[in-house]
Parts: sequence; structure tokens; C-alpha cells
Amino acid sequence: MSRRCESCGKGVLVGNNVSHSHKKSRTRWLPNLQRVKVTVEGESKRMVICTKCIKRGKLK
Repeated sequence: MSRRCESCGKGVLVGNNVSHSHKKSRTRWLPNLQRVKVTVEGESKRMVICTKCIKRGKLK
């Protein structure tokens, strides 16, 4: 499964976890992606869409 929303293009964010002693370690924040069946132009197809787009009804 891809790590990118097919509707809005939201993807992985990369950054640092910073501890109390200010040591940094790399981390990745993944979007909440779900596989949904969507009807597009009369035919149903499976898409990988973030939950924010599902809530908004923003399905291509």
C-alpha cells in the first residue's frame, strides 16, 4: 500500500523526536490511510484515501 493519499496527495512527514536532554532521533509520521471502494464515473474502483478526505467526502 502506498503512503500517499490518492485524493489530496498527503504523504509521510519526516522530522526529529527531541528528548528532554535534547538528543534527537529521526522519526516518520504516517498519514491514516484506508482502502475504500469508490464509484468514479459509473465504475467502482479501490483507492487509498486519508481519513480526512473520507470525512469530507472528497473522493475524486
